[in-house]
Amino acid sequence: MILAQKPNSRKQTSGSEENKVTRKTFVIDTNVLIHDPTSITKFKDNDVVITLAVLEELDSLKRYSDEVGKNAREVIRYIDSLKAEKTGDLHRGVKLAEGPKVRIHLETKPERVEGFPLPLDRNSNKLLLTAYLLKAAGEAIVIVSKDFVTRVKAEAMSLESEDYENLKSSYDELYKGLRKVEVAKRDVDLFYKDGTLPLLDTTFRPNEYALLTSPENSSAVCKFNEKSKKLEPLLQVSRDIWGIQPLNVEQRCAIDLLLRDDIHLVTLIGPAGTGKTLLALACGMRKVFDDNIYSRILISRPIMPLGKDIGYLPGTKEEKLYHWMQPIYDNLEFLCSTTSGEGNGAATLEFIMESKKIEMEAVTYIRGRSLPKMYMIIDEAQNLTPHEVKTIISRAGKGTKVILTGDPTQIDNPYLDKDSNGLTFCVNRFKNHRIYGHMFLERTERSELASIAAEIL
Repeated sequence: MILAQKPNSRKQTSGSEENKVTRKTFVIDTNVLIHDPTSITKFKDNDVVITLAVLEELDSLKRYSDEVGKNAREVIRYIDSLKAEKTGDLHRGVKLAEGPKVRIHLETKPERVEGFPLPLDRNSNKLLLTAYLLKAAGEAIVIVSKDFVTRVKAEAMSLESEDYENLKSSYDELYKGLRKVEVAKRDVDLFYKDGTLPLLDTTFRPNEYALLTSPENSSAVCKFNEKSKKLEPLLQVSRDIWGIQPLNVEQRCAIDLLLRDDIHLVTLIGPAGTGKTLLALACGMRKVFDDNIYSRILISRPIMPLGKDIGYLPGTKEEKLYHWMQPIYDNLEFLCSTTSGEGNGAATLEFIMESKKIEMEAVTYIRGRSLPKMYMIIDEAQNLTPHEVKTIISRAGKGTKVILTGDPTQIDNPYLDKDSNGLTFCVNRFKNHRIYGHMFLERTERSELASIAAEIL
């Protein structure tokens, strides 16, 4: 039997935690409102100040058709709705049902204010000026911004500042999806004999995998079934999956998650070369082209360039997306050549694309759609905010499976980090649900060179 293990615990805190002694005034930066449009309501029994510079910045962003523009419009509409409240004036403060008192700070100042060291040539400095003046008026000021430079400048002027913590989850304490457990050899033998193994350990999460090892070097890989409270075998895969075979235990468990139709949301996290996207694509091809479980594969990724952007691209939407989706095409070409032989890979890929069963789409255009009976792969999901991930997952219709892949240590979004991105947040929120499964892939299998580079560079 497997003995119970002590679960990890971590005290959760947020930027909105109430100071029991002094009522604080939180001056909110634009990037916080874009990151979480409901952030205004999260500061409990404190004051929330929205500056004129922030309103102007939101107004300039609302015209965009992406998630940034959507969030800007949502915040503006919410602030506008507060004018109808009977609990106060926006300039003096409106008391919200959630606790905070919100006010708009419209006071303008000349280009220079005595004692304020920064030029007022950018909105971030205007935000700091407002906080500076409010502190001089005797208020207990806290600047909340997701911009590190803004927080540094605030601290240089002895203004308290902090990141927005409400939608953060610790990446360093992230649920792995697989645990290694040492047991007696008789338990391993019992598992192979009966096909199940009862548990005394109550800390296993739904669809969590276990690598059982004994001192005699016998081992078994199994999955926890929450309904029966037992460890069960993985699905039997009779042949390779479009030419792909798992190269390690994590990949074998990931394939098991991807092939199970009762698991509707899967997250795969790991560094480059661990096989996240390739495994998701291979299992999607099996489910769509071989088993006909899903009608189509929908593949999407955030339009987030690495390095210097090359600007606008000519052509149709498909032609524009081709360059962004090049890593997906590379994986598809590899799968087709592996399963059909080197000489027939191009013909197989052409057949697959002409079948119209694979759709490439930018994340921006998924919002508003209803997507039933699809196998959705969202690649590079670490560049999405928690609200963007929510928008994507909520598009899933009946019979749809969603797979999020990415590496939270490789983020191109300037206002996200390994703790605040949507992928990490999703793992933390879904880890106790039966329809969800997660696997952390640690070992790079792309090549010996890639493996060494991932480890030492």
